[in-house]
Amino acid sequence: MIKKFIQLTILISSCNTSKTIDVTSPDGEKVFSFLPSSVSNEGIKFIARNGKNTIFLPSSLKLSSPDLDLRGPFEVEKIQDTSVRNTWHSKYSELSTIPDNYNQIKIFLKSSKASLNLICRAYNEGIAFSYEILPQNGIDEIGIDENIQYNFDQDYSVWSTPKREKNVLTAQGLYRKIKLSQLEKGCERPLLIEMGDSLRIALTEAKLVDYARTSFQAGTTSQYSILSTIDGKLGKMMQDTITGAISATRLEGVKVHKTLPFQSPWRVVMVGKNVGELLENNYIIQNLNDPCAIKDASWIKPGKMLRETTLTTKGAYAAIDFVASHNMQYVLFDAGWYGNEMDNASDATTPTLDSHRSKGPFDLKSIVSYAKKNNIGIILYVNRRALEKQLDEILPLYKKWGIAGIKFGFVRVGDQDASRWLHMAIKKAAQYGLVVDVHDEYRPTGFSRTYPNLLSQEGIRGDETTITNHNTLINMFTRMLAGAADNTICYYNSRVEKMGSHASQLAKSVCIFSPLQSLYWYDKPAASPEKIDGLWGDTRHIGNEPELEFFNTVPTTWDETKVLTAEIGEIGIIARRRGNDWWIGGINGETARDVEVDFSFLKKGANYAAKIYTDDEKVHTRTHVRIKAMEITKSAKMTLNIKANNGFVMHLIQQ
Repeated sequence: MIKKFIQLTILISSCNTSKTIDVTSPDGEKVFSFLPSSVSNEGIKFIARNGKNTIFLPSSLKLSSPDLDLRGPFEVEKIQDTSVRNTWHSKYSELSTIPDNYNQIKIFLKSSKASLNLICRAYNEGIAFSYEILPQNGIDEIGIDENIQYNFDQDYSVWSTPKREKNVLTAQGLYRKIKLSQLEKGCERPLLIEMGDSLRIALTEAKLVDYARTSFQAGTTSQYSILSTIDGKLGKMMQDTITGAISATRLEGVKVHKTLPFQSPWRVVMVGKNVGELLENNYIIQNLNDPCAIKDASWIKPGKMLRETTLTTKGAYAAIDFVASHNMQYVLFDAGWYGNEMDNASDATTPTLDSHRSKGPFDLKSIVSYAKKNNIGIILYVNRRALEKQLDEILPLYKKWGIAGIKFGFVRVGDQDASRWLHMAIKKAAQYGLVVDVHDEYRPTGFSRTYPNLLSQEGIRGDETTITNHNTLINMFTRMLAGAADNTICYYNSRVEKMGSHASQLAKSVCIFSPLQSLYWYDKPAASPEKIDGLWGDTRHIGNEPELEFFNTVPTTWDETKVLTAEIGEIGIIARRRGNDWWIGGINGETARDVEVDFSFLKKGANYAAKIYTDDEKVHTRTHVRIKAMEITKSAKMTLNIKANNGFVMHLIQQ
């Protein structure tokens, strides 16, 4: 139930006052302060604090428009205070019951030439602000640009993605730890900043639907500052046919065009004592989005997905049989089912195989019919070329065929046109009962709360790039702050030995959250035909090793999530509950260590039958995973000796 308390509007008569206007979180710790200023061209100034710690020194938001003079100086006309105490429920998240508690101020600002409103919220989990512009001076449409300078008192360490350049995949790039003064143009959000021993913040955005994307670089307004900008419009594009990287110049001029009134996306500062707390509280991003807009969302089913690698009818039947018998829910037909996906002439309304990927036969009608009989959903990959050209044609057609969802491939990201088109496409997919998995450079900003048919997205350096455990442990506490990621978990592929171990691969199904979880990315069922053409990499047949029971049982959405251990790049242990049972995943980096698991989070008085899965070369299977059964209670503690680049998982069943 939502409880809102609208307090009496406060009038401030002069813009020359030095008094700050504050909003404080319900726990009294996080404070966002607006600084009235009479100096033109300084922008809207603010500071932020967490308890006794300063987050930002005086910082500034500057807006510019060729249609409306937004330079100020502004007077504060009035302030509206709002308090919300709420919870909401989700079947698609890392928590099933999500707290949504905040205090808000809306500051009405007016200059001699324009007016705008600044909306500021303080949550226990962080702070957020946005701006709102109403029709005025006979103007009902404007172009706008935005720059935010966040000023800090020290040259803190940050975790940065690569510099944004032509043919560079920044959202799927490897992170590095650098000083904030070394930030290069185009750093992705969330941007994790380490502020001393007991404060971590992450700069990000929420509710990016019809606007340009935010990115970061070193700022210019102080010795230690971070500049936040929004992407300009893309000019003529070229796309790498292997990586999907888009090469294009950014056009000069206005970056966003909006019809008035409008409210910008939220600029978010996630705040926590450590990265584990940031991850546990990342629901703040969804809280800043609108509630579910789908009247009846019962058709949206999270689940586990197997990519069918042969693109043959026989392979498809084998895949359907496998997922039906292993508690999986979807089969994906990836690139090649409708021709060369990088060819603008390829037609996504017709199953016409790319001969370089498969010679067939591929009877999609028969395959979908067989899948339905086995209660399995079929998901089809469609590249952005066909998506942008044929969206309104393929959506009703796929519904008629009985398709369950679409994997969007190589989508455009960054500028307003790309953001608008993509979210419009997800909305349209919902109208036809289709779930969506957006691949390549897209990173979430909470839209899945409003349209939960957006089950997952990539925007991560995942397993298909042979990522090491060390880098997975960075992703866990940087990229994953934004929300779900389709990590394309591998298991039998030879790259597993380069990445880590089989037990650490099992752990990724717990540690890397995704309501649509891709398993066995390069693998195929034993009954699938042999197919070695190099396009899918080293495809191997799935075996019958005993530990596969963990993949069979692990859910993809959760009632409760707890980060037990979080040392970025080094070690991560996450426990998640579904119903009465718990699943625990642990991934280790490059140093062998003794890991203690404390079970004090378990239910008091309950007994749990536990299975522990660890790497052990003495186990004579292809995968060398040992399984140990034992009883666990809340008072238990367990020490595991985990070798470098190994991992472990546990399944605890309440008795």
